[in-house]
Amino acid sequence: MELRHLTGFVAVAEELHFGRAAERLHMAQSPLSQQIRLLERDLGVRLFDRTTRSVRLTPAGRALLEPARHLLAEASAVRRTVQAAHLGEVGRVTVGFAGASSYAALPVLTRAVTSELPGIELALVGQTYTGEALGRIAEGSLDLGFVALPVRRGVSARLVRRERLVLALPDSHPLADRTEVAFAELEREPFVTFPVARGSAVREATVQACHDAGFAPRIVQEAPDSYNLLALVGAGVGVAVVVESARSIHLEHVVFRRLAGDDVPVLPIALGWRTGNPSAALQAVLRVAERVLPTPESG
Repeated sequence: MELRHLTGFVAVAEELHFGRAAERLHMAQSPLSQQIRLLERDLGVRLFDRTTRSVRLTPAGRALLEPARHLLAEASAVRRTVQAAHLGEVGRVTVGFAGASSYAALPVLTRAVTSELPGIELALVGQTYTGEALGRIAEGSLDLGFVALPVRRGVSARLVRRERLVLALPDSHPLADRTEVAFAELEREPFVTFPVARGSAVREATVQACHDAGFAPRIVQEAPDSYNLLALVGAGVGVAVVVESARSIHLEHVVFRRLAGDDVPVLPIALGWRTGNPSAALQAVLRVAERVLPTPESG
């Protein structure tokens, strides 16, 4: 039983027409018919009932269809794995991420890499904020990370998102009735935010925006991630400044409001990696990322 015979069988079984199946396989109909006859002779069964007007699977043909699809899929996976090994596209790539800004992009990247690069394992490292991620990338303990621009010397980056900051507050808060809120109106509010020790770009942008508005934010509690941060907001502990992507996290008693003004920070989110990293696996992942995470347009 040859794989090319199974390929021909699956095409005919799905099309139920030898002419369409041959066209799909970019071959003439006569060689395809010959492949099916050879497969039937090898198996000792008839796979199709054929008349001048129709083609139908026999019970034996129906029994073969799913196993044949499975075998062809396995053979394709083996081929991709061997080719990846030949190109050096095997190994482990560590990816750091934190916050809602990476939640939308990360699944897109991981699904594409899993599908296209079977020889590469993505090891995901959560709660790796920009400051920490840049340090680990530079020292070599992290291959790739979602970080806010700008990056430090020795780290290369490619922009993948732009994130405008928005305000999260309890639905019972007096400002919840507003469509937008200015930073200056938050002077007396308690803030919850991300850890200062981890180098959160959202926290740094929040503090700077508050200072630009004439006050220092009164930070009453830190949270390790976006979900816990918003849970604290919903519990009435304080308000929080988060990226626009955090709107996708739906928690009771939490509402989001636009921050007023033309100078509201917009964080450029990028994939960062150590400049000159020779890893073929990393380069393969970056090629996939360039296709599935296109650089956003300006504006």
